[in-house]
Amino acid sequence: MTSLDTLVTWVDARTALPPSGTPVAAAITGRYPVDQDTESDAAPGEEFWLVRPMHFAGLHFGTDETEHRDCFVDSDGIVRLPYGLANADAGPETETVTHWAELPTLPGGLTTRAVLGTDVPAALQHAWSTRPGT
Repeated sequence: MTSLDTLVTWVDARTALPPSGTPVAAAITGRYPVDQDTESDAAPGEEFWLVRPMHFAGLHFGTDETEHRDCFVDSDGIVRLPYGLANADAGPETETVTHWAELPTLPGGLTTRAVLGTDVPAALQHAWSTRPGT
């Protein structure tokens, strides 16, 4: 069986940002909205700090055509700025990225974070057949 252990190195978003286009794990902080309609255990208005998969963009245009620079974007297109760079006019509900880490590579000794198309079955087979320490 393949060892699934990996080492994560967190980088303070106030001091360094990843290259544009990099997929990352982003630690985001904010406050749940008071008019929250989700089934979360969190109380409305409660602060949070959690990890989400995102990618970093040097330049990103939102769905409303708003231009964003040096931002983190999640799969829903939600833009979050690095902590300390958020708009000074933003309210306490603004979510910001405090830290980021490169996503680990795929299991099986691969050096990539994504395999697409017809190469997927072979990559999966290789990962499932790799023995620890190989």
